[in-house]
Amino acid sequence: AEMYLAPYASWSERLGVLRFVQDIPLYPEDLAYSVVKQVEDNLPKLAHIPMLICWGSRDFIFDDTFLGAWLEKAPHAKVLRFPDAGHYVLEDEPEAICAAVQDFLSTEEKEALYPAPAPSLEMHPNIAAALAHIAQKHPEMLAVAVPQGRDQDGHIRYERWSYAKLDAISDQLALGLRRAGFPTGMHTVLMVPPSLDFFALVFAMFKAGLVPVVVDPGMGLKSLKTCLQEARPEGFIGIPKAHAARIALGWGKETLRHFVHVGKKVGFAGQTLDQIALFGEGASPQLHLPTEEETAAVLFTSGSTGIPKGAVYTHGNFQAQIKTIRETYHIEPGERDLCTFPLFALFAPALGMSAYIPEMDASRPAKADARKIIQAIQEQEITNLFGSPALLRVLARYTQPNKTKLPSLRRVISAGAPMPPSLLEAFQPALGEDVEVFPGYGATEAMPLCTIGSHTTLKETRFATEQGKGVCVGSPCVDVTLRIIPIRDEPITSWSDDLALPVGQIGEIVVKGPMATRQYLHNPKGTELAKIPDGDSFWHRMGDLGYLDEQGRVWFCGRKAHRIETKKGPMFTIPCETIFQGHPQVFRAALVGLGQRPSQTPVICIEPHDSNDTHGDRWFALEAELKQLALQHEQTKDIRIFLPNKSFPVDIRHNSKIFREKLTIWADSLLGPWTH
Repeated sequence: AEMYLAPYASWSERLGVLRFVQDIPLYPEDLAYSVVKQVEDNLPKLAHIPMLICWGSRDFIFDDTFLGAWLEKAPHAKVLRFPDAGHYVLEDEPEAICAAVQDFLSTEEKEALYPAPAPSLEMHPNIAAALAHIAQKHPEMLAVAVPQGRDQDGHIRYERWSYAKLDAISDQLALGLRRAGFPTGMHTVLMVPPSLDFFALVFAMFKAGLVPVVVDPGMGLKSLKTCLQEARPEGFIGIPKAHAARIALGWGKETLRHFVHVGKKVGFAGQTLDQIALFGEGASPQLHLPTEEETAAVLFTSGSTGIPKGAVYTHGNFQAQIKTIRETYHIEPGERDLCTFPLFALFAPALGMSAYIPEMDASRPAKADARKIIQAIQEQEITNLFGSPALLRVLARYTQPNKTKLPSLRRVISAGAPMPPSLLEAFQPALGEDVEVFPGYGATEAMPLCTIGSHTTLKETRFATEQGKGVCVGSPCVDVTLRIIPIRDEPITSWSDDLALPVGQIGEIVVKGPMATRQYLHNPKGTELAKIPDGDSFWHRMGDLGYLDEQGRVWFCGRKAHRIETKKGPMFTIPCETIFQGHPQVFRAALVGLGQRPSQTPVICIEPHDSNDTHGDRWFALEAELKQLALQHEQTKDIRIFLPNKSFPVDIRHNSKIFREKLTIWADSLLGPWTH
C-alpha cells in the first residue's frame, strides 16, 4: 500500500490523476470525444472476429452497464465473469485469465480455419429455437392465449399472441436484457405468474443465454430464502409482490445486482419490463448457441422430503424431455393445451401447441373452479390437459354428477403424486371412449420416466393396488433405463450391475437417460447422495421405493425417506395407505413412524371426506372399521394407532404430496411419550 501511495503524497503530485479523469470525454465538445465515438461506432466491424471479454463483477467504475454496451456492439462475444475481481481484473485473476486467453486463442484459431456451420433451427440445441422454427413455418399460428375477462354472452375473452409475435417480442426482450447488463450465463430468478409476460420472458432468457432460476413462491418464505441463497443469482425478474418480498426479507442481497420489474417498479434499482423492451427495439433474431452440456435453467424441487434442491438443467436435458414427451404421448403440432401447471407450460410452444392459460391460481389447483376449467376446454376445443391429481379431483367432482363430456380432449397427463384408481374411474366418463388419463412418473430431476394409461389401470392393475401391492406407474418411456437397487441411505460411489434386484423385490428406483439432470446447484453433498457414477454416465437415485413386475412395469411403494422400520420389519407408505383409502369415508391416509429406526411405532393418520368424522362417536365408529380392515391385510395387521386429521399438509406445487414429516411431528406431539 505504501508503494502505491508514495508517488501521490502531495496535491501537485496528484495533478496528473486529476487531468487524466478530466480528459475522459463525456460530451461532443470534449477534446477526445470524436476519437472515442469513432472507435465505438466501428466496433460492429469486429463482429466477424472471435472476441473474449474478461469482466470483473466487483468493478464499481465499469459496471455491467458498460458490459451491456459492449454486448450491444458485439453480441457474438464470449463473456467470462470473475465474481471476485474488480477494476484491475488482470491483477486480481492473472492465472485464470491467462489460461482462458490461451484456451480461447487455441480454440478460436481452429474454428477460424474450420468454421462449423450454424445449426438449423430444427436441430438447434437451444430450446427457444423450436419457437423460432415454428414462427418461420407457421407465423400466424396461435402460440399463447391469456384470459381477459368475459364478453356479454359469458364467453371467455382472450388476448392472443401468434408464434410470430411471441418470437419477435422475445427477441426484443432478449436484446433488451443484454443491453441492460444481463450477460450470457447469468443466473436470474424468474418470479412471474403464467401470463403473456411469463412466456415472452422465458423464451427471451433462453435466447439471450441467461439461466432462469425457477422456484415455487408457495414453498414458504424460509425455503424461498434458502433456495435463493443456494442459487446465488445475480439477476431478479419479478412482479411487484416478488420485489417487495425480496427487499423486505433480504432475499439474495449478497449476490443480486440486476433487476427487472414486471409491472410497477418497487424500489430504486433496475428497470421496468417496458424499459427493457425499449432497449431492445429493432432487434434482429436473437438465439444464443449453447453446447448440449451448457446450463439452461435451474428448477427447484418442491421440498416434500426436505429442503428444496436446485436441479441443474442443461439444454440437452430439455431437448430430451421434449422428444420423450412428444413420442410418449404422440403430441402433434397445432394441438391446443390448457396449461394448468407453469413448468409444463414451457413445453407447449416448444412442442408446437397453442397454450391457453386457465382462470385459476396455478399454485392452488385444489381451489380451482371446475366450471371455468371446463368452459375453457369446451369453448377452445382443448386437446391436451396437464393437471395434478388435485385438479383432476376437482374436475371429477363436477363432471361425474353433471355427466359433463369433454369430447375435444385427446389425452390427459397428470403428475405430482400417485393417481388413485377411484379418481381415474370418476373422471374417465367425461372423456371419449378411446381417450385415456396418463399418470406420468418422474421428478423435477428427471422427467418423464414412466407412464401408464387409465384403461390399463382400471382393467388390470387397480385390483393389486387396492390389496396393498403399490401403485403401478407403468413402463419406462423412450430412452429411459430403470433398475431397482437395495435400500440404502448412504452414497453409492460407483455403479455395478450386481446392484440390480430381481423382479418383485422392493428397493430404490434408479434411472438413466438423457432427461436426467447430472447435479444439484452448489450442493455437492446432495449430488453425491442422488447420483451413482457409471463410467462417463450416471444413474439418478429417485429416492422412491418400488419393484418391477414380470412385464417390466414399475410399481411405486412410496418415498425412501418415509419408510417405517419396526422390530418386525419394514413398512412402506403407499401399500399401507391404499388399503385404508379404499374405505368410502376416507379421503387420504398417511403412514408415519414414531421413535427411531429400527424400532418405530407405525401410526396411520386419517383425513376423512367429512371433517365431522374426525371427532366423537363418528370417529370412534370409523376407527373401529379401519382397525378391522387393517387386520385383513398382511401389510397393515400390526397397525394399532389411528389418528384423525381434518386437513393434511400438502405441497404447494401439486396440492397432492403429503408432508409426512409435519404429520410425524404432529402425531409425536400427541402420542410421543406413550409410544416411546
